[in-house]
Amino acid sequence: MPSKVYFLPWKKRGELYKFLKAAKVFYHVKARNFLAVKIHFGEEKNKGYIKPEYVKPVADIIKEKTAFPYLTDCSTIYVGKRADAYHHLLVANKHGFSVESCGCPIIIADGLRGNNEIEIEINKKHFKSVLIGADIAKADSFIFMSHFKGHEATGFGGAIKNIGMGCGTKAGKFAMHHTSKPHVHNAKCIACGSCVKNCAQEALSLENKKIVMNKNKCVGCGQCLVSCPKNVFILDWNEGSNSLQERIAEYAYGVLKDKKSSYINFVNHISKYCDCFDIVKNEPLMDDVGIVAGTDPVAVDQASYDLTNKTYGKNFFRTIYPDIDPEIQLEYAQELGIGVRDYELVEY
Repeated sequence: MPSKVYFLPWKKRGELYKFLKAAKVFYHVKARNFLAVKIHFGEEKNKGYIKPEYVKPVADIIKEKTAFPYLTDCSTIYVGKRADAYHHLLVANKHGFSVESCGCPIIIADGLRGNNEIEIEINKKHFKSVLIGADIAKADSFIFMSHFKGHEATGFGGAIKNIGMGCGTKAGKFAMHHTSKPHVHNAKCIACGSCVKNCAQEALSLENKKIVMNKNKCVGCGQCLVSCPKNVFILDWNEGSNSLQERIAEYAYGVLKDKKSSYINFVNHISKYCDCFDIVKNEPLMDDVGIVAGTDPVAVDQASYDLTNKTYGKNFFRTIYPDIDPEIQLEYAQELGIGVRDYELVEY
């Protein structure tokens, strides 16, 4: 049975509040519940993220139901301004996200250093369990606001990626990306000791002003990569896109397990790369399309994918990434029972 998906053309974006009310995607919001609004605040100098002005209508509708919305995200595994909660919040504030502009507070779900997590059992092909940001896992229900665009590893990034990769802690993100452990490029080491301080497994030590790694203790959590200022630690990013997409879908399954949620995709500022890149790599490559909403993440992503390709005139994502099949994530998410690819589009 097809899922119902609602579409607001970009030229009508000023009617977002009315559109969301008509789409009835807030069915699961209950009085006095804590509701996580999962979003990406955009990396520093990036312009592709969903703007605060579009968050406020969402928060307003939630508060009308006397529930408690909060904006949330988890830390990144790369060295950047969103690698810990302190700097993550500074970037969010710089991009205009505040209680005043959005109507709700911000909580970085995996804590100060990205290791505040809850393990959820799933028993799937790639993972027996997944590691989710604690203050996402503890929410009563979710709304995922996702910027739909190209992605260098998965072809496109939308709701499924925002759920799976976006809600994983640092250790979870590394588990999705690869199965190897980092190795040390000591020629770059300045013996600052930052990695030693941040290694929860005590797998690192300084000997003769150089880092030594105990591979038996290392769990591949990625704290060393994030804490090192000189890129001393190197990973073999050897997992193919198909496997990565499946792993992300399994994480999405874990996040959504026993929880109700809805999904709002912003199909605008459609760039080749994800919102973690700077402005040089983040320029849009086609016209803005619109806003897609629904209660099925697979159908919402499928509709966003189809609308993008229709606007572009051919398959946009296979054009920018001919070697990646971006539909793997859609097919595997459907196989996992997260949603269905078949949908009925209702234009507002």
